[in-house]
Formats: sequence, structure tokens, C-alpha cells
Amino acid sequence: MKQIVNSDKAPAAIGPYSQAIEANGFVLVSGQLPIVPSTGQFPSQDVQDQTKASLENIRAILKEAGLGLEHVVKTTVYLADIKDFGPMNEIYGQYFQAPYPARAAFAVAGLPKGAKVEIEVIAAK
Repeated sequence: MKQIVNSDKAPAAIGPYSQAIEANGFVLVSGQLPIVPSTGQFPSQDVQDQTKASLENIRAILKEAGLGLEHVVKTTVYLADIKDFGPMNEIYGQYFQAPYPARAAFAVAGLPKGAKVEIEVIAAK
């Protein structure tokens, strides 16, 4: 059985998908673009600002499910440019503490709306 998790403190889905789904003790959060919900825009073109925005959106969605970032067991980070890995990683490290979640991070050909980063997570209840 699956249940939709939705937060009005994170940007609404821009397609036929849910912000997150809870199933079998896990919450699977869709890739979060760095959109500031109050403006509908990116905070800036800086990858660190965008990383913060994506992670804050994830935090808001997890909160709706009664969870926090400490419940995250797996992340996937999509970067428009692998050269942004270091600056992204610096901010990412401020949001997660040991034991760190498993992670994959890689460059993709492009991200929606010209974003520099998109992050998805899986959290365990």
C-alpha cells in the first residue's frame, strides 16, 4: 500500500508524479529542484544556493511524513556540471551527519528549468 506525501512548503510537482510516496516503511522523495516555494524561482545561479534550496525542499517533504534528514538512507544528486561537485558537497555535508546516507552523484546532460542540481532521497521510518 502506498500513500502520497505532499508539502505546501516545497514546490508542487511539475508533472505526473508525487513529491513523495510512503510505502513499506520507506519515504521516496522525488528529485527536488532548487525552487524556492514562495517565489517559484531558483534562489540564484550559484550551485551552493541551489543545493541548499533542494535540501530545504526535501526537509519540508520529509517533515510532512514525520521524518527528518537523519532518516535518509540513500541520496542521488544530479549535477548539470560535475565541476560543481565540490561546492555542492560542501553544502551537502552541512545537512547530513554520520552515519551518512549512501549516495550517488553524477553529471547529467541537463536538468529541468536549467537547474544546476537536483536531489532525490529515500528515507526509512
